[in-house]
This record gives sequence, structure tokens and C-alpha cells, in this order.
Amino acid sequence: MRKIKIIFISVFCFTIVTSYAQKANWQNLDLQKDTVLGISTERAYSELLKGKKAQTVIVAVIDDGIDTAHEDLKANIWTNPVKDKLNDIHGWNFIGSAKGNVNFDNTELVRLLKKNRIEFSGADSTMAIQKDPQGYLAYRKEEADYNKQLNEAKAKVRSTRYFKSVLDTVLQTINQSKPTIQNFRDFKPGSTFQSRVRDIVVGVLQNNTDYDQYYKANIADVLKHYQDIIDYHLSMDYDPRAIVGDNYSDDRQSDYGNNNVTGPDAHHGTHVAGIIGAVRDNGLGIQGIADHVQLMSVRAIPDGDERDKDIANSICYATDHGAKIINMSFGKAYSWDKQVVDDAVKYAMSKGVLIVHAAGNEDYDRDTVTRYPTRVYADGSGAAQAWIEVGASGWNDDNTIKASFSNYGKKTVDVFAPGEKIYSTIPGNKYAAFDGTSMAAPVVSGLAALIWEYYPKLTAFQVKEIIMKSVYKVNHDIIFNDGHDMQDVPFSDMCITGGIVNTYNALKLAATYK
Repeated sequence: MRKIKIIFISVFCFTIVTSYAQKANWQNLDLQKDTVLGISTERAYSELLKGKKAQTVIVAVIDDGIDTAHEDLKANIWTNPVKDKLNDIHGWNFIGSAKGNVNFDNTELVRLLKKNRIEFSGADSTMAIQKDPQGYLAYRKEEADYNKQLNEAKAKVRSTRYFKSVLDTVLQTINQSKPTIQNFRDFKPGSTFQSRVRDIVVGVLQNNTDYDQYYKANIADVLKHYQDIIDYHLSMDYDPRAIVGDNYSDDRQSDYGNNNVTGPDAHHGTHVAGIIGAVRDNGLGIQGIADHVQLMSVRAIPDGDERDKDIANSICYATDHGAKIINMSFGKAYSWDKQVVDDAVKYAMSKGVLIVHAAGNEDYDRDTVTRYPTRVYADGSGAAQAWIEVGASGWNDDNTIKASFSNYGKKTVDVFAPGEKIYSTIPGNKYAAFDGTSMAAPVVSGLAALIWEYYPKLTAFQVKEIIMKSVYKVNHDIIFNDGHDMQDVPFSDMCITGGIVNTYNALKLAATYK
């Protein structure tokens, strides 16, 4: 499932996107020069890279697509130099065909549950349970998890609709097409509920938030998000795979898809691509991290959970077409066929590819909670060595440096990188700020590409090693919610390196490698 940080609401209990004073390019700024804990990219360009020659590096973005015509990306979009029958000009789409393109899909939980219900709830279920008691226990866990998620989504829809109904009565009295904060302040509530709604809206609008922006982000978008979960992600009756037309029971099949690498909704992938390699010197929009990069779009992520078969094929496609780095800003709680993904990762490792993966946005300890894909191979043969797992950080070097939503892991997450309010490209020549480890991973992918541009003889593992060894060490405690209460813990408990990636430090270290 794509992992932008979503702003959820329940009745009278809101998490609101607040305005922020940081510059749009904050992730590339320097703590000493700019008082913002970015990764010092601009400092590296001005002090370390002037006059140096660079080689082009291809970065594959496995995501929901890239707007290849975006004004700030099109000059850096990869074009396949080999013309063949696929006509894969800028990449490949493994969730489409001549019939169209998949937008929504189920979660992996639903797909597994459909399969296991046939085995463990059918006429012959008694024999199946006796034959596979562990499988039956897993099925019961899946059922419980599914019911919990579905009930939560339905509750969110109910609570949001109720809040909206109360807000509608307030708006009827205000009777303004563009209500202002003063309109809400002047409103005389006729009930406790109206009073609470008014206070919430006033609290948001006093942060210079436009009412329409507030309504869209916290009511309209939230209603759509949870209704989509009910109608698509968790629907037992919805299955879009016929659009793709492959043999889904054959996980080794690769001859499917189309060349539409943008698809119906490429907001996430376009945002990720901009962080890595938006054109730096065109006077438009934003500045990507890497200045000699080509962005390959491999579309495999629907609005729902990605399928293992598609991810495996995407990794192999990117590897076969020259990608040095594969950015994977996605993850899920269950896996249909981990082995097929592991085999693709092994193939990428054998070809010298670096994989960068987002740790996830549930505030989980990844040492104890698994999110797929993972670098550890299911067959017990070890783990992918040229793999970087990335958590998300904020811009202040204080006890809030860990993004509240970011997963972490002292043994499983390698580094942290900027992932809060990251301003980047979205389709239609537009720009927006998103939160998520989905944004932190491409910061690291961009850094890796920049290192390889100027030091092309390095191996994938050396690039990872340089990134790990050159982090800005966070030598203070952070505020941490352990699930029961807030406490102070060392940031070194959050990841293997205990630090935030740093371009300036990394390039200085890279220069010492022979």
C-alpha cells in the first residue's frame, strides 16, 4: 500500500496539518549554515562538487507511476536506448494491459483471506485443519485482523460523516460561500456539538489555514480515504486483476503489462521522483538531490497493497535496464510469495544494484513487527547486503527529531532521513508537501545517486557503507511513545547508525575510497 502520511480524523479528535516556516528545500539544507537539520546537499554542491565531472546514474522508482511530462522532471526522465517490441520508452507498468490500468486493489490480507477461507471454511475444512494446524491459526489471525480493520474504517466513516453533518448546520447559519475565521468566531452555537465543531475549526483557521483547504484535507479526503478502504482495499468482492490479464497463479510469469508508466494516479511516485532528481538548474519548482540522474518509472503500486509477483518483476526489469539504485517507498503487513521477491532481490544484488526501502509509517518497532518486503531472505540464506532501510526525521535537532509516524528499529532500520513536510513534484506541473518514510527513502536514493555520479567505481555495498558511516549522529534523547506513555530514549535506539544521512559528510568520505 502506498505510504504517504494520511491525516485521520474522528469525532472532535483531530490531527491537523499545521503551517511550517521551513523553506521548501529544507531537506537539502545544513544544520550549521541554515539552522535546519537537512542533509547538507547545498553545502556539498557549493564546497565539494564545483568543477567536478559527473557520470549519469539511473534510479528506478517502483511506485504508482511518474508524470514523465512534469516540467521539473521531464529533462531527467530515463528513455530506453533499446527499441524493442515492448515499446517501453520510459519504463514499464506491471499493473496494466491493453484493457487499461489498475488503480485500486485489495490489501494482501484480503487476498490471503480469500484463499484461506476456501481451505479452512469449506466442506473439507476439518481435514485441512488437522493437516495444517499452523495454517489454520494463521487464518484465524487473518480473520481477526480483517474484522478489526474493517470495523475501524466503518467507524471512521461514521464519525467523519457525523462531524460533517454538525459542521453543515453551522455553515447554514453562517451562510457564507467562503467562511472566514471571524465568521466562525461570531457564530452562536445552539448545542454542545456545534460549540465543539466551531472551536475545532477556529483552532485550525487561526494557523492561517484556508477553510477550503481544511475541509478538503480533514473531511472530504478523509471520507474518501476510508470509503476506498471499505470499497476496494478490504472488499471481498473486488478484484481488478482481470485488467492485467496475466496468470496470477504463476508467480514466475513476466510477459505482461504495458508502457503507461504514469497510470491513473501518479501523485506518490511523482513526488518521490522529484525528491531524487527534479532538475536543479531550470529555475522551476524544486531542487532534486542528484544532478546527473535519470529516473526510470516502474509502475507496480496500486491504491491498495502491491502484489509480490509485480514487485519481483519490477526489480528484475529495473536491474536488466541499467538501474544502479531502486527506490521502494511501499510496504505491507502480509506477503503472498516472499520467495519470488527474495529471488528478484538476490538477482539485483548479483548485478551490483542498491535497494533503498521505506521503513513504514505506523510508529512500529521493526525489530518486532515485520513489514514486507524485507532484506532477510525467507529461505534462511542470509540477507541483502546492498539494502538500506530508512526511517523519517524532522527538521529540528531536538527531542522531536524522529517523525512521530516513522517506524524504527535498532537492528532493522539503517538510517533516518528527512520525511516531514517534504515539498516536491506532483502530476500536472504542480507541487505539494507530503509526510512519510516514502519521502525519506528517496532522500537516501538521491544521496546514493549523487555519490555514484562523482565516484562511479564504488560498489553498491561501498555506497551503502559510506552513507551509513557518514551520518550526522544524534547524540541526545528523543520523546518516544512506547504505547503506554511518553518517555525519553536515546535516538541511537531508533536505528543501526543512530543518525541522519548527510551529503557533505558522505562525499568527503567517498573521496577517501580507492
